Amino acid sequence: MPPIYDLVVVGGGPAGLAAAIEAQMAGLNVVVLDRSQPPIDRACGEGIMPDGIARLRSLGVEPPPEGSSPFRGIRYIDGDTVAKGLFPSSTGYGIRRTHLHQALVDRAEAVGVELRWDTEVTGLHADHVQASEGPVKGRFLIGSDGRHSKVRKWAGLDRGPGPGARFGIRRHFTIEHWTDLVEVYWADGCEAYVTPVGPDTVGVAILWHKQATSFDQLLALFPRLSDRLQDATVTTNDRGAGPLEQRSRAVIRDNLALLGDASGSLDAITGEGLTLSFHQAHALVEAIKTGNLRSYAGAHRKLRREARLVTGLVLFAEARPWLRRRMVRTLAAEPALFSRFLEVLVDKLPLGSLGAGNIFRLARHLVAP
Repeated sequence: MPPIYDLVVVGGGPAGLAAAIEAQMAGLNVVVLDRSQPPIDRACGEGIMPDGIARLRSLGVEPPPEGSSPFRGIRYIDGDTVAKGLFPSSTGYGIRRTHLHQALVDRAEAVGVELRWDTEVTGLHADHVQASEGPVKGRFLIGSDGRHSKVRKWAGLDRGPGPGARFGIRRHFTIEHWTDLVEVYWADGCEAYVTPVGPDTVGVAILWHKQATSFDQLLALFPRLSDRLQDATVTTNDRGAGPLEQRSRAVIRDNLALLGDASGSLDAITGEGLTLSFHQAHALVEAIKTGNLRSYAGAHRKLRREARLVTGLVLFAEARPWLRRRMVRTLAAEPALFSRFLEVLVDKLPLGSLGAGNIFRLARHLVAP
């Protein structure tokens, strides 16, 4: 008789592995199924906020020194305007996706998670998933198979892409780091994110919402960044993704839960995708330990609501160049306000905790001519 696992995870990316590690550490019997072989690369900004790093460390995973670099905050660059915000007391890390994935795989193996690579999942049933080698049964099933999740579609929970489809593309360069911040360069219709991801390596991810084009054409929209990278060596092939926002009707159905991008992905404009996935993984394992997934649905709704509000506000400004320029100008004039905003973001506080005075100052700057 084949075993019945406590937890069957479809998708062995960072979100699925984080849930598998935490569940196995809690005494559950876990198997992960994925059609690929590690380490798995994806188009990703590769920045993890300080609270995401704290979640990784709670799993026993440290940023690998050969493929990561700490960053102290965020710098916005819009033309000649530069705004800098610092995290209050901790650091984020840029981690090369392949190094992050391998670190999670190594930890999953160490705690006893059963990992089945090169395993294609072809169907979903009430108590099992159908894999290339036969049925795999579990008390709980997790779909963590990414933005275009098959599990989400099989479960009837897919709502398709969100409005205003945006796309992303990423490339790595060998170059000496010029800052210990993540830099965001703004232009009309797109943004470029520069993240240090190891010794002498930066990742550049560009997000945009116009017709498809090449990385080099997009990079040319940021002359300041393009000049800095002119003599740098390109070390990876370009990887693209999109549409970035995908929606789900719900994140649970009976004994099935959706996790990470499979549960509905937000636009990547705030760079919180991985961090959000790690928080969701923790909430899901807490629910599974009680035997009731409804608490996960509530926790997921709260996490997503907070992230969606911030994402929506930044996207609103991004789509209106005059407002975006005022936003960056305001944060440049009020660095303490920018840092306070990052504190709210990292500590998952409601926006109202910025304080009435800060909100008034922000509003005053934004409406000033």
